[in-house]
Amino acid sequence: MYTQFFRLNKKPFQLTPDPEFFFNSPVHKRALAYLRYGLAQGEGFVVVTGMPGTGKTLLVKALFASLRQENIVAGVMVTSQVGAEDTLRIISATFGLAYDGDDKATLLRNLERFFKEKAREGKRVLLVVDEAQNLPLQSLEELRMLSNFEVNGRPLFQAFLLGQDEFRLTLQSEALTQVYQRVIATYHLRPLTLEETRAYILHRLKLAGWQQDPRFNEAAFKEIHAFTKGIPRVVNSLCDRLLLFAYLEERHDIDAKVVQTVVEEIREESPTGESLPPTHEASAADTPALTQIVNSASQGGLVAHLEQRIAKLESRVAELQGLLQRERALLRKAILLQLDMDEVYAVDLAEPERKTPAKAEKNPAEEGTVEGEA
Repeated sequence: MYTQFFRLNKKPFQLTPDPEFFFNSPVHKRALAYLRYGLAQGEGFVVVTGMPGTGKTLLVKALFASLRQENIVAGVMVTSQVGAEDTLRIISATFGLAYDGDDKATLLRNLERFFKEKAREGKRVLLVVDEAQNLPLQSLEELRMLSNFEVNGRPLFQAFLLGQDEFRLTLQSEALTQVYQRVIATYHLRPLTLEETRAYILHRLKLAGWQQDPRFNEAAFKEIHAFTKGIPRVVNSLCDRLLLFAYLEERHDIDAKVVQTVVEEIREESPTGESLPPTHEASAADTPALTQIVNSASQGGLVAHLEQRIAKLESRVAELQGLLQRERALLRKAILLQLDMDEVYAVDLAEPERKTPAKAEKNPAEEGTVEGEA
């Protein structure tokens, strides 16, 4: 729609992770270095965490794009709440192995045979677990058991674990001590600063064939960062809306006022009146509130944060329920009023049509008398 209007080659702010648009910001460059370090070690777990939308999945896709010439067999597993044996089945399916109906012992034997076969071919097996915070503890233990497979002291299996902030707390639990001991590198993706957000937006625009149309002024970048908190996925969502708004209004300049207008539209569309997706407070100088909770491993603080959030949502639900009740009352009144009008209309149709009385005709005799007298 707006791509033709602004003469762009493609949409610059699509939400689907595309390695072509990977932005090598300082934080993502460092995270990529940790992943490469983990690959060089060839063993254990590498953990990358960050709040939703900070670019974990795109980071791994960018890494995969650079592994085409390396002897690595990589697979991506997107997790859900599954049991231990289901985890082994998903891993088997990820690498194209049979899994239906097999018991745990058979699944483990098939996976070990696959790992050894690839090792004989001079290849290593790498599993990337996305949304790792959804894995139950027993599933993480199964991954640890797979990391024990080796030939002549050489590990056959390695895993990258990508998760949200709370996954760091999970790994530090006493029940996962052995798993945590196998983590050789960990990195936390923080949101982008104002300058990084500006560079990120211009980077994606240029890759889409941008020729300075539309133009963003500095005030617009500040407003974008203030709303998105520097989270790339939210930046994409907002900028896509900005380009659509500019197209519909036939504007070629995006300033602070335009950003504020679109932000207000987004907030009005949100049931809670907040940004979509919701984010916590963050800035270039301050550590996000939830990150502080995670860093201090304060379970009580996390519970308090969640309770406050739940209370706010419950208050909003109560407000919406009151609004719904008022709307229903108005609707009932409108229906009753319409019924009354229908009754009156029906009565009018049933009555015989009243004729307007004709003007009384004059008596000719009377007319003659009058004339005679005249």
